[in-house]
Formats: sequence, structure tokens, C-alpha cells
Amino acid sequence: MRRFVLACVLCSSLIACGKSNTGGGDDQASPDGPPAITGDKYSLSWGPVLVHAGEENTQCIVVKLSNPAAIKVHQLHNTLGDGSHHVIVYKDDDPAAVENTTPTDCQPFAGALNLSGMVAPMMITQKKDDLLTLPDGVAYTLAANQMIRIEMHFINTTDSDIMAHETSDFYAADPATIQNEASILFIGSPDINIPANQTATVHQYFTPSRANLDLTTAKFFAITGHTHHLGTNVTVATKMTSGGTSTMIYQPNPFVWSEPETVTHSPEFTVPTGGGFDFECDYNNTTSAAVKFGESANDEMCFFWAYYFPSKGSHVCVHSDSYGNVDICCPDAGPTLCNKLNPPPN
Repeated sequence: MRRFVLACVLCSSLIACGKSNTGGGDDQASPDGPPAITGDKYSLSWGPVLVHAGEENTQCIVVKLSNPAAIKVHQLHNTLGDGSHHVIVYKDDDPAAVENTTPTDCQPFAGALNLSGMVAPMMITQKKDDLLTLPDGVAYTLAANQMIRIEMHFINTTDSDIMAHETSDFYAADPATIQNEASILFIGSPDINIPANQTATVHQYFTPSRANLDLTTAKFFAITGHTHHLGTNVTVATKMTSGGTSTMIYQPNPFVWSEPETVTHSPEFTVPTGGGFDFECDYNNTTSAAVKFGESANDEMCFFWAYYFPSKGSHVCVHSDSYGNVDICCPDAGPTLCNKLNPPPN
């Protein structure tokens, strides 16, 4: 059980906070290009932090956004510097939260496993430049001077020191245009064991209802696959049953593990009532040692995250055949299991 517990956890600074008003120049997309970036902009920065050759770590900051009044965030834009494996941007509503502008060692994905529900991911980014535009009428609601947690997982695979850094921009929409709140569902499996110098496939089926998660009203508008450097492909489909007919919702060609495509759906897709997600990850282990599931970039993962509305809260969910054909979601699984999925740092 301890192996399952550890496997299920995800893998001095200058803080720039500011507001600007966009509406032209480089932020405007062409009619045939990506969505235009519009609205009042509020920005936060993580780092820069010196990362030595071969170093890997996860560090967080907690900082207030400079919004003087409540806002409805309709777009988020993350840009990552050298050495960034991924970044998670959280909305932190914990009244006990204290600002800490210095990147400090933290447990990966601890915010998403927060049992109080007061800390929730807004966006997960692995690409160097990642823009998320929510559907019309959908946003994240942030309180005035909202506390934001930024979690950075970085690794320096080079022979020289680098400076890791990240910037997150939040774009506010007219609140009169917003009817629904967005959220994130994060799903994967710890059932990874890739023999040395071999290829392997992980194929799993997750049923939300088995994990006491009701997604009957959920509309999913964006989805991103996630592996580490041995991953060669990720596909996700919805099915009524594990052996039923597939409706493919994520099948990038090619899949690039370091810059995984975020596939948007308009109209949004839904999960069949009583059905679930069928997902598959392919690997090519070119190393001389077996590789298993783990949060380090030198281990492997088979996950995807999906953005949806109306919100029923953020959830971290896993399916495992190896550990008893289980489907669980946190925080729904309760403190006994979820606290074990969130062990303290070593």
C-alpha cells in the first residue's frame, strides 16, 4: 500500500505583481489564429531561481494578486523558462494562508489534495508558452487580492547551471457575461513498470461513479496528456463501459511529452452516464534499468488533466488494476486515503 501511496503523488526570488490593460499589439490574435487575449491583466512571477546541473526539485510561492476587487478570470497565460518540468497555478482560499514570495521546497500536488477544498488548481502547464481560454460564460472567480499558490517542478538535465523562472497572467472578463465556474479533473494510474530497453503500454479505464464522483452535468472543454521523457503517446476516450465503443477525445499526432498538446473541444464533450474515461500511454525505455511510476522526471507517469464546468470542485483521481481494481478520487475518498496520498516531504 505504501508503494501505491507514494506513487500517487504528483510529480531568493523576485516576485513581480502588476496590472495592465490589454487591447492591442502583440496580444491580439489574427482572425485565423488562437483566441485574442483581452481584459484587465494581473501578473505574478515565480523566481528566477538558480538551478545547478543535475538538480531537481519542487518549490512553491504563495502571493497576493494585485486585483483590488473580485474578478472573473476567463483566460490564463503561463510562460515557463529553462528547466521547468511543469507548473501548477492554484487559487488559495485558506484563511490561514500566509504570503511567502521566496520559492520554498513543497510537496508536489499537495494543493490539489487539500482536503479542505480551499486550495484548488486553476491551470497546469508543461509547455513553455501556454494560453488557456475558457468557453463563453465560464470563468474562475477570484476574491479581491486573491491569494495564489504557484508550484514549480524543475529539473536541470544540462551540465551547466541555469536560471528557472515562470510568469502567470490572469485576464479578467466582464462579470455580467459569466454564468459558470470552471474546475480541473486530474486522472491517471500508478500501474507503470517498463522493463529496461523495452517498449510498454499502460491501458486503464476510470469510472467516476465508482469513485463517488458525479459528472453527469460536467462539460469538458480542454484536455492535456502527461508523461515523462520515455512517453511516446497518450490517448484518451470516453466509453459507456470498459469494453464499449470509444469516442476519442485526445489523440495528438504526434504526442510530444515535453510540449504536450492541449486539445480544446467546442462544443464541449461529456462522459456517458455510468461510463468513464479509457486512457492509454505508450513508452520506449531506452535506459538499462526498469522504470516505474513516480513524481521525479526520471520516473514515469500516465495522467491527463481535463478542464470542465459547471464546477463540482477539483479532483485528483486514480485507477489501478495492480492494487485491487480500484477507482478513487480525492478529496472525495476521505481523509484515511487522501492523507496517505499526500505524505509530508522527506
